[in-house]
Amino acid sequence: MPYSLIDSILVGLLGIAVVFVVLIALSLFIMVLSKLVGLFVPKKSEKTETAAAPAAAPVAAAAAPSLPNAVKLTNVDDKTAAMIMAIVSNETDIPLDELYFKSIKALD
Repeated sequence: MPYSLIDSILVGLLGIAVVFVVLIALSLFIMVLSKLVGLFVPKKSEKTETAAAPAAAPVAAAAAPSLPNAVKLTNVDDKTAAMIMAIVSNETDIPLDELYFKSIKALD
């Protein structure tokens, strides 16, 4: 007995419904799992505060000698170099005055 057009459409819709139900279940599973992991893993801000305090003393001691803050720029303008330094400072959560850049090169 051949299937009619209505039967084919219903089978297709059932397949699409199954896919969406599985995607929703997977999404819920990932959300619950992330909440559970969040309970056991300390937050980043607490971790950086405890780790930054001991690391701050050696950096200050190393910066004590008067070193010129000249950065060697190769095929990079000042504005781009400033943006790169600001991004590095922001992403690493290290103040810009504690970072020392030797050179910045453009990769072509």
